[in-house]
Amino acid sequence: MEEKLKARVSVDAEDVERFSRIAEEWWDPRGKFRPLHAINPVRLRYLRDRMEAHFGKQALASDAPLKGLSLVDIGCGGGLISEPMARLGAVVTGIDASEKNIAVAGLHAQKMGLSIDYRATTAEALRAEGAAFDVVLALEIVEHVADVPFFLETVAALVKPGGLLVMSTLNRTLKSLVMAKFGAEYILRWLPIGTHDWNQFLRPSELIQPLEKHGLALMDLSGMVFSPLKNEWRIDGKDLEVNYLACFRKPA
Repeated sequence: MEEKLKARVSVDAEDVERFSRIAEEWWDPRGKFRPLHAINPVRLRYLRDRMEAHFGKQALASDAPLKGLSLVDIGCGGGLISEPMARLGAVVTGIDASEKNIAVAGLHAQKMGLSIDYRATTAEALRAEGAAFDVVLALEIVEHVADVPFFLETVAALVKPGGLLVMSTLNRTLKSLVMAKFGAEYILRWLPIGTHDWNQFLRPSELIQPLEKHGLALMDLSGMVFSPLKNEWRIDGKDLEVNYLACFRKPA
């Protein structure tokens, strides 16, 4: 089984190199990762609420409501999600195929006084080690992998019985082509040109059906919607046309 896993990889080397070239900008809220800084507050609220509801944690009752939960942040980049999760008390492992990203993330966590296990590795390597976590996060990553079915199989295997998998990605719709590809990259210049390939965006069914086949059950599907007039992002349970989050649980 281990040799079979090693034979397949989900990493897209070109995408890893593309993000490695701009790794130093991860913590610049006005830099090339500005869109991730913009959506981070709404992503963090969603994650906290889902984990609190599932594990019975009380977010307002403690400074560390996620204490005792093991969590892996797949494709952690510079640590924009890993750090807040660690501050909430989770035992965080952050992985990324880019050594430059991991170096940036580790240095920033050290400056912030946070203990995070950052590793330049892949989800399939963790799976081959037999690792498993209470919470698996794969945010804004599945649209960048080379082998989506294998990646979904892998992340499902990393979830402990009774645990959660939360993913976020972009829907493959005409609206996302206009807004997330042409608008964000060519018109608004929120992202470097070439960041996304619209053909790699996934419809919700393309996540849900394979993950259900691998034993996970969908708990929630919500859109992340940008409001131009308010210049802010919000969660919308009905609008999945561009960005969306999906939360799954593995039966105990």
